[in-house]
Amino acid sequence: MTGQPQAVDFRTGDIPTPDVIILTHKLSRDYHLGSEVVRALRDVSLQIRRNEFTAIMGPSGSGKSTLMNLLGCLDTPTGGEYWLNSQKVSELDDDELARIRNKEIGFVFQTFNLLPRATSLHNVELPLIYAGVKAKARHERAVAVMERVGLGDRMQHKPTELSGGQRQRVAIARALVNNPSILLADEPTGNLDSHTSQEIMEVFEGLHEAGQTIVVITHERDIAAHATRQIHLLDGLVEQDFTTEKTA
Repeated sequence: MTGQPQAVDFRTGDIPTPDVIILTHKLSRDYHLGSEVVRALRDVSLQIRRNEFTAIMGPSGSGKSTLMNLLGCLDTPTGGEYWLNSQKVSELDDDELARIRNKEIGFVFQTFNLLPRATSLHNVELPLIYAGVKAKARHERAVAVMERVGLGDRMQHKPTELSGGQRQRVAIARALVNNPSILLADEPTGNLDSHTSQEIMEVFEGLHEAGQTIVVITHERDIAAHATRQIHLLDGLVEQDFTTEKTA
């Protein structure tokens, strides 16, 4: 018997195997609104393996945003466990969670969150500046990811000089520049028209094919259909969890 961790048993909450990038065991999040307790997420247990492309779906109030905040280490659970890249993060303090976010997670939001007066390249370089990467190395890495998302000819353009789809590509490049374990996208096409939305999802498909683990939060079925797996939440519980059938 080797020293490698064994497959997780949700009854005991054992450490996940190395190919499991995300593991939750009875993950819960309650909110106290006056005398009322809202159970936004209730005993959610799931595994997401490396290089999976997963869509998390559900109507308003289903718990998908709460789950995203927990998976992104933006919030802490009130019950259960969360393991990210074989590290138990559900009991870390705020400073430790911030380090995990910077190292392990690339975020993509529907509002892009770009600095309007900075060039696209500088926007992409920002996480590397915060990480203390030297100028030459961060420039090379930022250029590489800009080319990877098809914006090699837009590096010196500011966000106001780009289309919505191009701005989202810049945001994706910024999320990738630290080589994160997971790419976590919250309604990434929410501000885009249907044609541009399909283009952005094709970018995600290409990243997945290159080995990137991706989790997309969405309420749109046509967006979720691009993923290889769908997890549907309802009333804080996992209602469905299935592999997506791809069509030619």
